[in-house]
Amino acid sequence: MMMNKMAVLPLGFLFLVSACSTTSKKHVTSNQYNPTVSEQAEYYRVQEQLIEKDLPNCQGCIHGSAHKLTFTAPLKTYEISPEAAAELGLQNTEFDIPITWNKQTAMWVKFFTGRGRRHFINYTQRAGRYAPVLSKIMADNGLPRDLIYLAMAESGFQNHARSWAKAVGPWQFMPATGKKFGLNIDWYVDERRDPLKATIAAANYLKTLHGLFGSWELATAGYNAGEGKIGRAIKMYRTKDFWKMSKGRYLRPETKNYVPKIMALAIIGKNLDVFGFTDIEFEKALDYEEIMVKGNADLYEVAEVLELDFEEVKRYNPEIVRWQIPPYLESYTLRVPVGAKDAWEAYAEKDSVIADSYKTYVTNGRSSLSNISRKFKVPVNVLQTLNPEIAKSSLSPKTVVYLPFREDHSLKASMYADIYEKPRKRVVRQRTYQRMISSYEKKGKLIKNPTVYYTVRKGDSLWRVAQRTGVPMGTIIRTNRHIIKRRQILPGDRLAIR
Repeated sequence: MMMNKMAVLPLGFLFLVSACSTTSKKHVTSNQYNPTVSEQAEYYRVQEQLIEKDLPNCQGCIHGSAHKLTFTAPLKTYEISPEAAAELGLQNTEFDIPITWNKQTAMWVKFFTGRGRRHFINYTQRAGRYAPVLSKIMADNGLPRDLIYLAMAESGFQNHARSWAKAVGPWQFMPATGKKFGLNIDWYVDERRDPLKATIAAANYLKTLHGLFGSWELATAGYNAGEGKIGRAIKMYRTKDFWKMSKGRYLRPETKNYVPKIMALAIIGKNLDVFGFTDIEFEKALDYEEIMVKGNADLYEVAEVLELDFEEVKRYNPEIVRWQIPPYLESYTLRVPVGAKDAWEAYAEKDSVIADSYKTYVTNGRSSLSNISRKFKVPVNVLQTLNPEIAKSSLSPKTVVYLPFREDHSLKASMYADIYEKPRKRVVRQRTYQRMISSYEKKGKLIKNPTVYYTVRKGDSLWRVAQRTGVPMGTIIRTNRHIIKRRQILPGDRLAIR
């Protein structure tokens, strides 16, 4: 999935700021932070040996790629066909994920060595920072190291990558899937952006997918489309061969392209010299020290103590999406550049960096925290935490309400852009379509054993099919929900009508 620029704050919100003033306020919260114990334990274990400083590297490979000295049983070793190796002049031909050379994979190799060359260079530069660490976490979980190329395909190793569908982070987790695999996502933190925690979650997800389908082609396809989609495709086409099922119409083009895209990245990433990528300036591998800060610490003040820019502190802690440590935590382990820890240890007044400067909003008439929540797009529970003395129901005129925005911030700041971004027209159309489908489906009858089918023609719509066949649209939708659920009908689709 490709990252999309966040929407600019609507001008209407500029007028809301005029009703805001700035002040300071200490507060305590009773919210709970609920980490998955097993994943947290795994996370800290990874920290003990974060970088494999003696990790051997194959010649001309992105560091962290699997090769002869890192292949570990019981993982399988896969070799690209001799014909493909000879055609491309490859030096490194072995992988720990399957590699198929066909026209789809060739198309992506051509793209990343041609029009998409600049993209590949950017990805590979960032790979120097993250790929060795991600590779280690995969290996520690008994998974192929070459799955780093899945992260490369998803985000180009960008922690802040965000898709139109609101998938986030280097592994592009959707909110529900991220939470399912132990990542915390709320107003203050989004652990999908943490390259270490997100990789542990991705490893667990990929392990689950491989256990379900028994092949890395289907596991990676499931990572893109969802396990339900791949499970239905297996039943529909009666095969576990990804390439066979990808010839049908059921899988989206994005999923059909996803698997060969990963394979192409792995081929190029393990043969950089062969494809002319000889002057890559790799970023320095991720390394850091850790300091312990109190919950609700103001990162601007922490950065000042460390003699660092705020953005540098954020770069090392991308999961913290606002300007403060979550206030519901007693303490937080913060990553800092190597050498910065001494300044923090020497600072005697650590309690003084607690966040206490918030914007305020003064109600014009009677209102409620729910109304203010909608106005500023801030969760009600966050407002309740900041304003524990305010009743949850009705607020009197001239009530001062604390907002979780720093007093010197504009609501147009990039830190809050995710709050006010508008969904793409494509997303709006999809939501409208889903509402329409749900509405008609409730009215329709399910044809349990259909014997008559209608083949969709060019220009057909569900309404037109209903008119031509005399079958209520609700019945068509309910009976053919496996086709209609996620997309509109296409020429060639076979719809059961009787």
